Amino acid sequence: MSKLQGCGLGLRREFIQEVIPQGFKPDFWEITPENWIHMPYHHKEAFEEIVSSSKTIAHGVSLSIGSDKKPSKKFLKQMKDFLDCYHIKEYSEHISFSNMQNAHSYELLPLPLTKSMIERLCDRIKYVQDALQRELILENATYYYVPHATMSEIDFLNELIHKSGVKFLLDVNNVYVNSVNHNYDAKAFIDEFDMSTVSYIHIAGHYDDKESGFLVDTHGKAVKDEVWDLLEHTLKKRKVPTMIERDNHIPSLKAMKREYEKLSSLYGSIS
Repeated sequence: MSKLQGCGLGLRREFIQEVIPQGFKPDFWEITPENWIHMPYHHKEAFEEIVSSSKTIAHGVSLSIGSDKKPSKKFLKQMKDFLDCYHIKEYSEHISFSNMQNAHSYELLPLPLTKSMIERLCDRIKYVQDALQRELILENATYYYVPHATMSEIDFLNELIHKSGVKFLLDVNNVYVNSVNHNYDAKAFIDEFDMSTVSYIHIAGHYDDKESGFLVDTHGKAVKDEVWDLLEHTLKKRKVPTMIERDNHIPSLKAMKREYEKLSSLYGSIS
């Protein structure tokens, strides 16, 4: 399949049956493998037609790369078989953990920002890439607390990139949410970040929880103006493929197309 380029959208069950009749074809689709490995039969035909005729990438949610134990060989084989079946080359995941001992969280939990965690992640990156026989792309996550930190987030990420050589999925909404919640300058963060390793960018919506005083990364609303502004700043640093994530309160494909067209217009205006 072709090189990743342009603007993309997350493919969701809520509107998959609308895609082919409406003839909508973004530059690329992103899928969450865990939502499609055991897909309902009535979606299978549409899914296979869309994926076979469009550039498609994968963004997982269950790898738990920072856990105390390595991802299981069974999980990695299942993921590789799925990616191979649909000829999906790019696979991204989160810098987080969700498994600990015998417990599993459905949240993507933050990792300690320490040099020892960087060493663990370097080892895991190689382990996962060897198992999947493809590059792993890692994404910066949101966090509302850090269990332990001996370094800043930007220093942690840049050192991880330097030591592992890992490619990056830069979530601009996550940068903005973290900057507000932890009182730092989002544009300064982007300026310090090693953009040379970024494979593609996410943008998404978030929720302002007045009761807690936090911005919450819900992926359940339209992209905010502040995130559009930060995206423009980021793309002027380095123009890379960019896509919209929407995981909750998913509207019709018609509504998603309007937001995609806004992204495409901004993307096209940047040389």
